[in-house]
Amino acid sequence: MSGPVSPAKTSGRLVVAVPYLWLGLFFLAPFVMVLRIALSDAATALPPYAPHFEGFAALRDFLAGLDLENFGLIWEDPLYWQSYLYSLRIAALTTLIALAIGYPLAYAMASAPARWRAILLVLVILPFWTSFLIRVYAWIGILRPEGLLDMALAALGLSDQPLRLLNTEAAVLIGMVYSYLPFMVLPLYATLEKLDRSLLEAAADLGATPLRAFLTVTLPLSLPGILAGSALVFIPAIGEFVIPDLLGGPDTTMIGKVLWTEFFSNRDWPLASAVAVVLLVVLVLPLALLQRARLARAGEGGGAA
Repeated sequence: MSGPVSPAKTSGRLVVAVPYLWLGLFFLAPFVMVLRIALSDAATALPPYAPHFEGFAALRDFLAGLDLENFGLIWEDPLYWQSYLYSLRIAALTTLIALAIGYPLAYAMASAPARWRAILLVLVILPFWTSFLIRVYAWIGILRPEGLLDMALAALGLSDQPLRLLNTEAAVLIGMVYSYLPFMVLPLYATLEKLDRSLLEAAADLGATPLRAFLTVTLPLSLPGILAGSALVFIPAIGEFVIPDLLGGPDTTMIGKVLWTEFFSNRDWPLASAVAVVLLVVLVLPLALLQRARLARAGEGGGAA
């Protein structure tokens, strides 16, 4: 017969339950609602969909004749799956460019004297003090023909023709890298700041060149920061709507813009919900597999120890 549960054990269970409660309220419940709309039919009503079932009694009959018409339309219409592929490519390029810029920046911040690190950290997060929309609009003034960039290049004698970057894929990448770069820098800085510098000194004593010491010591130890920063950039970038809409041209049809069009222009909530569900699966499934692999590797490492 078990004895009374200690207060410490009860408080521990409550602490563990808080994240699950948060996920249940703000992730699982909205997902179920969106999935329910995705399995509905479009209708001229308010809200503009007609659910197939109401309550648990009708749920059994609904599951017996489950209709995945909205999900079938996503595969049949090239617009949707091409938008997914395009969004994946733009998000991947944004992540790689942000990593290429953010890693040296974070490394320099972590290597700076302690009195300068707080100032450098504030400079990285300073753009967040300005509205996201205003910052994107600022890039329109910079990239538009005869804008600030063209004026600066002309003043330096580097170009006498407008670059015409606005409404191109390059403008979208510039805007997205600029907007999401702090999300890459901050996790990398947090990881690199904790790096034991004596390991680099030991590698140098053993004859390793600075490049070899970086590749064999610094880079592997900073891998958690790389993965965290890449996830923080890639996940919001794939569903970005504002930046492609303002800086991109008609060919930059990312899935966020498709979702907005289906929800607000076409008012086809069931199809838009199906698009959102597929997007969520595309994002969550690789992350779940990555987390599972990480836990398996940690378990193997513990067992070997």
